[in-house]
Amino acid sequence: MKRVFSVPERVHGGGFIKYDWQNKQGNYLATAGANRSVIIFDRHGELIDEINLPGLCTGLAWDKEGDTLGIIHDNKSGVIYLWDANSRKISQLESGLRDTLTFLAWSIVGNQLGIGSLKGNLLIYNHQTSRKVPILGKHTKKIIAGAWNSENLLALGSEDKSLTISNTDGDTIRQTSLRSDPSLIQFSEMKTDERMSTGENTVSVVVGKKTLFLFNIHDPDNPIELAFQAKYGNIASYKWFGDGYIMIGFGSGYFVAISTHMKEIGQELFQTRDHKDILTDIAISLELNKAASCGDNSVKIHDLTEMKEIYSIITIEDAGGPLDKITWTADGQLLAVSTVKGAVHVYLTKLPVLGDSYLTRLAYLTSLREVTIVDSVNQERPVLVDLSIEPTFLALGPYHMGVGMNNRAWFYVFNQTVEPQKDKEYLGTVKKMCLNADYAAVMFDNRIQLHLIESDGMDGSDGRETRLFPEKKTDGNITCFGLTADFLIYATDTGSLFYFFVEDWKFVNEFRHVVGIRKLFVDQSGTKLVFLDDKSDGYIYCPANDTTFEVPDFSPNINGIVWESHPFDK
Repeated sequence: MKRVFSVPERVHGGGFIKYDWQNKQGNYLATAGANRSVIIFDRHGELIDEINLPGLCTGLAWDKEGDTLGIIHDNKSGVIYLWDANSRKISQLESGLRDTLTFLAWSIVGNQLGIGSLKGNLLIYNHQTSRKVPILGKHTKKIIAGAWNSENLLALGSEDKSLTISNTDGDTIRQTSLRSDPSLIQFSEMKTDERMSTGENTVSVVVGKKTLFLFNIHDPDNPIELAFQAKYGNIASYKWFGDGYIMIGFGSGYFVAISTHMKEIGQELFQTRDHKDILTDIAISLELNKAASCGDNSVKIHDLTEMKEIYSIITIEDAGGPLDKITWTADGQLLAVSTVKGAVHVYLTKLPVLGDSYLTRLAYLTSLREVTIVDSVNQERPVLVDLSIEPTFLALGPYHMGVGMNNRAWFYVFNQTVEPQKDKEYLGTVKKMCLNADYAAVMFDNRIQLHLIESDGMDGSDGRETRLFPEKKTDGNITCFGLTADFLIYATDTGSLFYFFVEDWKFVNEFRHVVGIRKLFVDQSGTKLVFLDDKSDGYIYCPANDTTFEVPDFSPNINGIVWESHPFDK
């Protein structure tokens, strides 16, 4: 797996660090170390902002939408820092606790921020209304762990060896004592009856680093405490996944999955020793359906459907010290790994499938901002093109490559510099682009714009520089299109199929199908095509004699059709 960027330990001042990916988008990585600052990087490793604190950072977390980063520190001023991801500005919030702040967590469904202190006090702050609810003496000692659930309840663990569950007004709904210090508090759903779902009804807590305590809110008198084999050592980390299952990583290197179904409570479903000396953290990406463990100098990734098999191994030879924590972005694209000496390494674990071909040449995404162009027949040396954006569409023609995102595109010319020769903005978000030698056809908002790629002003003098389709609203909405050397071909939701002859700048053929057309696949010359209609039936169409032939047993789930392009094999 490709490394995207690294942050060396000197940036954080050495030692253990805290870090957190921005929720939802995953565009920012916030880190904090011994140098009393929070540093925010974008997903490509570029420095976005640095926030100097009056003390060591004791916690940082993003709100549910990823708009605001909350930061606390060990200075007794009780001030909370809030960094706005949209404006990139910092603001300060007075907690009023006049106490060292030790814990913070944002609600996963609301705008509340829960802040705990060294003396066991709690503040619930509503970022939308600016309402503050201080609760003095929520615990008698330092609040060290906590989590919100989908019903907006806040579970807190303290060095007073107790667990509390509170609502957004700070009222204690449930409370229970523990055998030892709590850590790694999470909410999930423990299955008590397969026919009934009661939401996130269970608080899970690691107690004394040895046992996993399961506290059901609706059955507070019957908590469950799970102990494990002595050879496993301390619990380093755990994650809920699937239908009431828990993945647990142990310090001695073991990686174990258990069930919380009452009929098989605590039963090991899977066990392996991922790391010889030490395991320090685990992570799960439901988007990828993968689990990862880190320890020693490597990260091992498993597929959740076949846990016994190791899907991939990332060996970090230049880790700069033993590995510490591991976290995925919400979309599963990036995996961050930190070390005990304060370095962070970010890897690409999921790449959008994006590419295009022209004859024997192929262009495809090889990193988030990198395209590789190869010719598999002529054995040309691969060309790597570095981009300034993460493209969502890509098109390849005989002389150009077009890439872009949202409503903007950049065009590159082959055999020249890798810098874009031209950029263009469109009237809507681009869904698809096609290129021929001179023109680009771009689809957005059920319309197509055909325009010259390189306009020097001469070709536009006869009105052939650009044109927007459809020209009449009665033609319907455009659903699909193709571009050949001579023709722009498009279809609509009313079943119309149009051939526009680029050289003469006029329509030369129109076909009416009985129902709407969803997809079309044009051969290189434009003399034949296959289309898929709203009934999921497939047809071969020949514009020369305006005939169609229904393809027998045509799959409705077809993603693509490839036409033979070599003239002697047609």
